Amino acid sequence: MGMHRVPWRKWRLAFGGAALALWLLPASAADEKAIADAFSEHARYLADLAVRYEHGEGVPRDAGQAVALYCEAARLGDAEAMQALGWMYANGRGLERNDEYAGTLFAMAAFLGNSQAERLMRFTGPYTGAAPDCLQTPPELQITEFRVDDVIDALSPERQRVARLLVQHAGEYGIQPRFALAIALTESNLNPTALSPKSAMGVMQLIPETAERFNVRRPYDAEENIKGGLAYLRWLLAYFRGDIALVAAGYNAGEGAVDKYRGVPPYPETKMYVQRILNFVRHPRHPYDAKVVAPSAAFPAVLAVGDAL
Repeated sequence: MGMHRVPWRKWRLAFGGAALALWLLPASAADEKAIADAFSEHARYLADLAVRYEHGEGVPRDAGQAVALYCEAARLGDAEAMQALGWMYANGRGLERNDEYAGTLFAMAAFLGNSQAERLMRFTGPYTGAAPDCLQTPPELQITEFRVDDVIDALSPERQRVARLLVQHAGEYGIQPRFALAIALTESNLNPTALSPKSAMGVMQLIPETAERFNVRRPYDAEENIKGGLAYLRWLLAYFRGDIALVAAGYNAGEGAVDKYRGVPPYPETKMYVQRILNFVRHPRHPYDAKVVAPSAAFPAVLAVGDAL
């Protein structure tokens, strides 16, 4: 990992409560809190997973994977992840020892109230601003300013008609238009007559079993197909408690595969699919309705983000 330096004031702004979320999305005061909570809970999930990889608890011990997870959780503002990553740098555990990095991470965690990090700062020296590159927002996750309407306007007239039908119904199912559009574009490029080699049909590429499950009798009718796909997304969002990566993986490979692998299945197609959805949506979480279905038992660490849509 590389290194960059940032002034202490910037770290304070970046990790002061909801400020991280405010960098990413303009929103109302209520939405700001929901977004901040979503980032916080997703960061805690990543940090908990990092602990498992660091100590080999239920997964193979892998210090490199632990470092990557701690770093992403720290970037999202989790104080315990900052402290844990600082400790790994201070002790050279799974990476080259770097007291400057450790000192920065301990200082960040201490600012957020982590008392253990505050004590550890005595052994690493004062805050210098040196930090690993992984604490910067990766280019693929940086927000690009585009509106859903701008994307739709760039489509052909026929695709525009389907896209506007999709957006019209998305709200009825509690699906954000941007997420719905990401799925439909990735699945069929908004083609109502699309048929895949695996017999996935229509705009939302419903396989026969899914079409039957969500009462889609005419899979090549654009509106009926869209409603079935949105109903499945609503179900997946409740099942995976708003985790967009897991929902996208479930839509592509089936929720059973996600449960089996306790995460995004190691299928190249599914991994690319999930990355494309995340790149378009630019947010790791989505509101969901917990009344739709009980959560997956395979992900007890995925916490509720708030059930109101």
